[in-house]
This record gives sequence, structure tokens and C-alpha cells, in this order.
Amino acid sequence: MMSWVNTSPLVKTYTLEEFWELPEPPDHSKLELIAGVLYMTPPPGYRHDNAVSRLIRLLSEFLLQSKDTGTLYVPRAAIWTTPNTYLEPDLFYVSAETEARLEPNRRTTADLVVEVISPGSAIYDRNTKADTYAALGVKELWLIDESNHSVEVRILDLDRLIPGALLTSSDEAKSTVLDGFNFTVERLFD
Repeated sequence: MMSWVNTSPLVKTYTLEEFWELPEPPDHSKLELIAGVLYMTPPPGYRHDNAVSRLIRLLSEFLLQSKDTGTLYVPRAAIWTTPNTYLEPDLFYVSAETEARLEPNRRTTADLVVEVISPGSAIYDRNTKADTYAALGVKELWLIDESNHSVEVRILDLDRLIPGALLTSSDEAKSTVLDGFNFTVERLFD
């Protein structure tokens, strides 16, 4: 029997407890919850996974070499807050200082969040999720566009993530959160 999940906020909103009880969609689409509203995005594709894998490698190497004591979280790790918000960024980094302020076993914010934008998730990632990350106090957001081979960097200013640089293949991406972390954008896509 196939289960059906209602994603219309006009029909149903969810608590975290209700959300955690939902069955996984048969096609492995990703379910997320923002202010009780359920969002479903298609499963990532090959190019998406490659960009995430390459960035994991670059960030891991940097964190090891710099002896940074923060933590890099990979796909399926989540940022969540009660009573009704649960997000699974493609990648996120939490500094040791931020981690020390969080409740044990509960990540409610991050210093850096990375979303790889696919054609099926572009509006959701650029608007709904970006606004939610700002409300949660995420300091820096990278939106990696696999179609255009670009990286958009947004920096938190008060309660908004302000669009900064739009970087293309030959440009160098730099983090304001991870001092010294930089790479040429084309390394994510070659």
C-alpha cells in the first residue's frame, strides 16, 4: 500500500512529532518542515551529488589543515527547532563556539550552510529556505547552482541573509566564517 503525505498548508500543518512519524516517500524525495508547513523536494541527481562530494573534500581538507575544532555536517544531518521546523541542508558547518551554546544533540543553527540548487528546488532554496536560515541565525549561506556553475554567497546582516558575490567558474570563493577557506569555483564542477 502506497502512503500519501499531504503537503498543502491549507489542509494540514505538522508538529515535529508528526513530521518524524511520516513515512519516507517511495522515490526518496526529501521532506522538510518550516513553521509547520511540509515541503517535499525531488531526490538529488548526479551533478548535485558530485558538487556536494567535492565541497565535502575541500572543506574537510581545510578543517584538518587549519586544526579547526568545528564540525562539518553532511547530507541527512539536520537543523531543527521546536515546535515545527526541520531542515536538512546539503552541508553545514558549526564552529566549536556555536556548538558550545547549543543544547546537546540538537543543532538549531549553523555558522555556514550550503545548498546545491537543482532545477526542481531553486525557488524553495533561494527564498523559503534562505529566509528560514536567516531567522535561525545562520551566518553565511552558499547557494551552489549546478546548472550555471556558480556560487552565490549570502551573509547575515541583522535578520536577513544579504546577497553578496555571485561567483562563476574562474572566480575564487571565500568564506567569511571560515577564515582562510577559499577555492576556485570550477573545482566544484570539473
